[in-house]
Amino acid sequence: MKFLILLFLFFLLPSHLIDAQNYEAKIEWNVCPVKIGEGIVAKCGKLVVPENRKNIKGNQVKIPFIYVRRPEQDSVKNISLFTTGGPGYSTIVNINQINATSGFLKYGGFIAFDQRGTQKSDPVLNCPEIDEAVKKSYRENLSKDDLTLDAVKKCHERLSKQGIDLSAYNTTESAADINDLRKALHIESLNLVGISYSGGLMLTVARNHPEGVKLLILNSPLPTFVNYEEHGLYNINEALDNVFSKYSKVAGGDNLKRRFQDYFTGITGKRFTINYTEKATGKTFPVEYGKSELLDVIINRMNESQLTALPGIIDQIISGKHEMVKEILDQAFDGNPGYALGMRYSVYCSSQIAYANPKLIGKQTEKMPWFSGYAFNNVNRKICSYWKVRAEPPVIKTPVRSDIPALLSAGEIDPWCRPSYNRSIKKAMPNSQMLLVHKRGHGAGFVIDGVDYLELFMKNPEQKLKSVSKNVEIE
Repeated sequence: MKFLILLFLFFLLPSHLIDAQNYEAKIEWNVCPVKIGEGIVAKCGKLVVPENRKNIKGNQVKIPFIYVRRPEQDSVKNISLFTTGGPGYSTIVNINQINATSGFLKYGGFIAFDQRGTQKSDPVLNCPEIDEAVKKSYRENLSKDDLTLDAVKKCHERLSKQGIDLSAYNTTESAADINDLRKALHIESLNLVGISYSGGLMLTVARNHPEGVKLLILNSPLPTFVNYEEHGLYNINEALDNVFSKYSKVAGGDNLKRRFQDYFTGITGKRFTINYTEKATGKTFPVEYGKSELLDVIINRMNESQLTALPGIIDQIISGKHEMVKEILDQAFDGNPGYALGMRYSVYCSSQIAYANPKLIGKQTEKMPWFSGYAFNNVNRKICSYWKVRAEPPVIKTPVRSDIPALLSAGEIDPWCRPSYNRSIKKAMPNSQMLLVHKRGHGAGFVIDGVDYLELFMKNPEQKLKSVSKNVEIE
């Protein structure tokens, strides 16, 4: 009878807890891939875990990390772990060296950790076919959407033939990766540092593995529980409204806003042509572009360093001066070798597109026709229909409720992760504090007007911060 009761209880356990008893994460140690300065203890390697924790006898993934600390710092306490956003970007590929005064080392040990499927991991979910498709669409003035969909199918087929389970590259598995790394390094708990998508990833770690989390530091986070596709254009519009109302000096903010809306509503479906010189080949050819590229010029400048000039740029564009569109073409032709687009598809399709309401997505342009036809994301429902990954469990779409102390930072002119995202996180986390940073966009940060609010928070996470600058409000 006792055996039957135990067996019954076993089947009631959540699957991730059952699997956790049946495998042990391993580490493959290797030489650090970046320059390590003097006075630093460094350990580098790859975390080795099942690709799919519900099939622990299947494929394995190997995910790189860099763990550094000063000799006097504790090896198991006060450790901060950072992984970058995207999803799809590599954390480590952008690190050249680490020295004794680097960033989070002032608070204790520091770990830079990649995400499964990104550039330095094994396997890598790269899709070079898509970069080539985009270039071809510009070179030959063909449909970017059609060529991209064909490339998505080819990339999916190629990766699937390699035996890769594309559904295993998601936020839930990445959260388990972080917790497995903590346990493999015998660390008691972590300060989790995330930006944009990885902010939502860190919240998932806090939900699924709370025993391993001491603090959360979230810079412009994108929580998984929001349906980004349903209000991505609202995010952009709110950020632009702040630019027009607070920072525009060109012909008056309200007038510029009206001209912007009228112009971009009027060019819906219209194509323009510009002579473009491809840097790699030196060849010059006519390229067609439209509303999406022009809006990208504007949105890419929504940051503190370019804010002052932004109203003037908008004025030039709606006056017919489009020379700046070449910078968007440069980005398309240069590509991004540190970006694993297939990993982005797996994450977005499983946690965002799978739950997005097409009617609500469409209502955005009904209310804001100046954005009609604008591709505000490089992942959409058509792409996901070819990528064919399973939706994440519904819990991923619920707020994370936790007493873990957290510091959030929101940029007033962030076109992607607007301040309301931070407020929705804060509402479910009573021990959280939020910085609303004026004049800043995505990745607003924690040092404002010479005051390091992160340092103040790290010294005493329970103490209420106070603003000493007109450029930051604390909520």
